[in-house]
Amino acid sequence: MVDASIHLVDRGRIHADRAYVVDGSAMASRRNPDPEHDVAEFAVWNAVVDHPEGTFLWDTGSHPAAGDGHWPAPLYEAFEHVDAHEHRLADDLDAVGYSLADVDAVLMSHLHLDHAGGLEAFAGTDTPVYVHRRELEYAYYSARTTEGSVAYVGADFDHDLNWRVVHGDHALAEGVELLHLPGHTPGMLGARFDLDVGTVLFTGDLVYVEANWTQGASLSAALLDDSVAWRDSLRRAHDVQRRTDADVLFAHDLPTFESFGDGWNV
Repeated sequence: MVDASIHLVDRGRIHADRAYVVDGSAMASRRNPDPEHDVAEFAVWNAVVDHPEGTFLWDTGSHPAAGDGHWPAPLYEAFEHVDAHEHRLADDLDAVGYSLADVDAVLMSHLHLDHAGGLEAFAGTDTPVYVHRRELEYAYYSARTTEGSVAYVGADFDHDLNWRVVHGDHALAEGVELLHLPGHTPGMLGARFDLDVGTVLFTGDLVYVEANWTQGASLSAALLDDSVAWRDSLRRAHDVQRRTDADVLFAHDLPTFESFGDGWNV
């Protein structure tokens, strides 16, 4: 256990069909051939972990120009980050009392476009950027070929960054462990924080919303790299929560994010 605090950073809202994140939530049938689709609001957030061994930034959010051509048009049509232009990383950090210069290391859950858009702020610096090996490989493979996933934008991460490559799980600091939880992407990382006041678990995009966690509702195929790995990772995350009685913060669940509060600290 360590005397550290976690401060959530609000990075805006994405509007998207809930069926993307809860598979089968809007399925047609003979009796209902044209079901109503729920365009829901999802949170984008980062976190500042104020730790005795350093100040760690979890993820970097979307690029402010997401809606102005930085994101591929089909992706923005499906996942509209409606206020990305209002959420520059430096400004959002300032809102919770931190600056870019305060960040001693960046912890990347993965390199999708709604998580890696602020990495450019650390280009040309010696700030370590932690990422799983498989994630870094797959991100470049996807961005630089016609294979892989369209959710990687090379302009987000193809910078002079001080990459620190993680292989499997990784003990980052006292009471801080990065957990390899593949399924959404090959190199998805979650994080476990064993604080004096209790354990906190960040699931990363393994779990988008509460229904994925409490009901075991799968992400749609569009959001899965490997459905079998996703199920295995979900079981593992549940095991961590059971063993530690952790508070769990999901990747994009707005009610859960709001329940922890603006600038929440543990």
